[in-house]
Amino acid sequence: MTIHSPFDGTAVGKTYEASSEQLEEAIAGAVQAFGELRCMPPEQRREILLAVAQGIQERKEEFAKLMVLEAGKPIRTARVEVDRAIFTFTLAAEEAVALHNKDEVLRLHTDLDPGSPVRTGVVRRFPIGPIAAITPFNFPLNLVAHKLAPAMAVGCPVVLKPAPQTPLTALKLAVLIQARGWPAGALNVLPMSNAVAVKLISDDRLKMLSFTGSSTVGWQLKSQAGKKRVMLELGGNAGCIVCEDGDVNEAASRCAAGGFSYAGQSCISVQRIFVQEKVFAQFVDELLPKVRALKCGDPMDEATDVGPLIRESDAKRVEEWINEAARGGAHLLCGGKRIMNGRGIEPTVLRNTSPQQRVNCEEIFGPVVTVEPYGTFDEVLQRVNDSRYGLQAGIFTKSEKYVARAFEELEVGGVIVNDVPTYRSDQMPYGGVKDSGLGREGVRYAMEEMMEMKVLVGRS
Repeated sequence: MTIHSPFDGTAVGKTYEASSEQLEEAIAGAVQAFGELRCMPPEQRREILLAVAQGIQERKEEFAKLMVLEAGKPIRTARVEVDRAIFTFTLAAEEAVALHNKDEVLRLHTDLDPGSPVRTGVVRRFPIGPIAAITPFNFPLNLVAHKLAPAMAVGCPVVLKPAPQTPLTALKLAVLIQARGWPAGALNVLPMSNAVAVKLISDDRLKMLSFTGSSTVGWQLKSQAGKKRVMLELGGNAGCIVCEDGDVNEAASRCAAGGFSYAGQSCISVQRIFVQEKVFAQFVDELLPKVRALKCGDPMDEATDVGPLIRESDAKRVEEWINEAARGGAHLLCGGKRIMNGRGIEPTVLRNTSPQQRVNCEEIFGPVVTVEPYGTFDEVLQRVNDSRYGLQAGIFTKSEKYVARAFEELEVGGVIVNDVPTYRSDQMPYGGVKDSGLGREGVRYAMEEMMEMKVLVGRS
């Protein structure tokens, strides 16, 4: 299979699709490797994880440029992703030892249970076993790292299906991990067709499925996973609230960044902006010049802010959603046209949209935001929640009361205060509710998902 640049269609490199026989070999190898990994001391796992982080650091520019070529990610953004991946592996190295030492001791003879003999219990977590992982194109290094680093930290082998658009970055990382001492069979990266990949879901030797991708696919896979533990990190149409007491200029700057970074191809990209009506005109006046100033074009150019979409078909889809909104009465404040020989979309701002239009109710996954005024805080909370998604939300305010209510009432996995919902730090718990997913990523939290809890009880 030949991988092509989303920007100009040129060939980036070649790799191969795995056969069903090769997938079987990978699964069998992972099962065999689990016996070795579960006995590996956490200090040794820590050393290997740190060596991987160091290896990525030494090849930082190689990884960044490869992501530019196969993912169309602007070079400055790609370098940030490399830094995040280094941090992800470093964090996993420390957690490999820390979580291993977190036995919970129980005293089981208490005033609440006076008839019980005196007993002492210890709760410990053990690795669940071989893991099936499926990753998307938009963060081809760090989202792969969020599958591999926690699994390595707890001692779980992985069979990974990378996105068909961006397998080269995952393969490059896998070669590095193997070279740093990770046991044979413990990591298997196989580009493969969906037909072959069915075995990842159906094979009971794989004890967990960790999937990042679209909501439609994720929930379908869960329905087919049987007894497997399933962790889903899915889509969103992130809402951002700008209150009357918020910093309007800062909110506009951050929304211009959070809505259009990597052409909006992030599940926590700003999509729906709600601005209190007293400051709505000021916010729009601040936002539009910042959006128009974004530089679109060659992602290898150091000055580029917005590159192409991953496929021309996605650019056509986003253009159709914009036109659909316009036909329904929305006002196009800026952007809206296809650029880069049809492979990209101008950064686009819409207003007077309706909640039923796809630019609002679906995940657009493109460089488009809608901006609408609101009256009361009760109203805006309801409007943010009026979505089948619930990944993250942002709020700009100085009011502790507003923050407390947003945290209590917004139906999301994370609320980001005085910043956009696009913010993510790799150590925080990350995931959503409703159609946005199941379980939590973030290194320590993913590690806990990849482990089984067991209790040992002794009678004195």
